[in-house]
Parts: sequence; structure tokens; C-alpha cells
Amino acid sequence: MWEAVWLTVTLAGVTTPVLIAVSTPIAWWLARSRSRLAAIVGAVVTLPLVLPPTVLGFYLLIALGPQSPLGQLSTAMLGHPLPFSFEGLVVASVIYALPFAVQPIRNAFLAVGDRPLEAAATLRAAPWDAFVSVALPLARPGFVTAAVLGFAHTVGEFGVILMIGGNIPGETKVLSIAIYDYVETLEWHKAHLLAGGMVAFAFLVILLVNVTEKRLGWTPR
Repeated sequence: MWEAVWLTVTLAGVTTPVLIAVSTPIAWWLARSRSRLAAIVGAVVTLPLVLPPTVLGFYLLIALGPQSPLGQLSTAMLGHPLPFSFEGLVVASVIYALPFAVQPIRNAFLAVGDRPLEAAATLRAAPWDAFVSVALPLARPGFVTAAVLGFAHTVGEFGVILMIGGNIPGETKVLSIAIYDYVETLEWHKAHLLAGGMVAFAFLVILLVNVTEKRLGWTPR
């Protein structure tokens, strides 16, 4: 039981910074771009919200399989295929949680607006300097929300994790899969213990997001 808890926390801890790093340039481009492609990119990023997790997991399994170009590249770099490995779980978790990070960060960048960046430009700040020194600090509430939601969403994943990682103890067997196993084997006490912990964790996450937004004075659009 505790092995699954530790693996889940480790997965969420690794996934969250990677997720923020991947989401930030996407969110910035979506917030600033006026290209017609922005709507298409935004729709692709949002797909995990509406796709059944098993469908997303199935196509990730194909895309990362040993016969695919990505699978062959990952095997050459890591020495093993991504499916049914911890690294595969990280990749799947980042993709599945992408909309939960991109949307808050994008909304935060939109809330910043153009005026602070224009003021920085009048002071001869380069675009990168304005982004790092002005946009990122002002968008901090969005990053906090994205990190909390990304971490929590990774902890609660099931379908995508089961498809891409299977059920390997100590390697890919996370909390949600452990609960499923306990229910299947009629170990109700262990299932209740883990499920109750997940409910309490979800409540605390929602409370933390609400309190954070209130204290920082920011409400997502």
C-alpha cells in the first residue's frame, strides 16, 4: 500500500515541474498570438478534458510503442521503451494534465494585459527581460493554480496510467490502480483507506486553490 502511495507522490512531484515548463510557452503563445492557428492549438491542448482516458492512453501506447519513431528514439536514449515504465507514466501524465496547467497560466497572462509589457518596452527592456521580470511575476497566481491542479490531477489519474503503464508493483502501480486492485480482491478496508485519503486530498486541493486565489487577489477568467 505505502509503495503505491510513494510512487504516486514521486510521479506527481516529477510531473508537475515538467508540466509547468511545457505549459508556460504554450500558454504565453495562446495568450499573445492572434494567429488563426491559436484556436486549433487551444483545441488540441484541451482534448484531454473531453477524450476518454482510455482513448488517449491507447493512442499514446501506439505513439510511444517500440515500433514507432518516438518509441525507437526513447529506447535509444533510455535503453528501454517508454510504455510500462515510470518515464512513460511521466510523459502520459504531462499530456493528460496539460489543459489543467495551460488554462490557468494562459488566463493569468491574459489578466496581465499589454500595459505592463508596453511600460517595460518604453524602458528599453528586451522582450525576454519583460517576460521574465514583468509577465511571470504578475502571473504568479496562475502558476500556483496550475501547479496545484497539475499535481492533484496526476495523483488521481487512472485510465491513462493503466493503459500506458499497466500494473507493475513498484514501477507503475500508483494509488488509483491500487484501489482498483483492492476492490477486485474484495479488500474493502484497504480500498476504503486509500479512497478516503484521496477524497480528503481532493478537498484540500480545492480549498488551497480557492484560498490562494483569494489571497493573491486573482480570479481566472
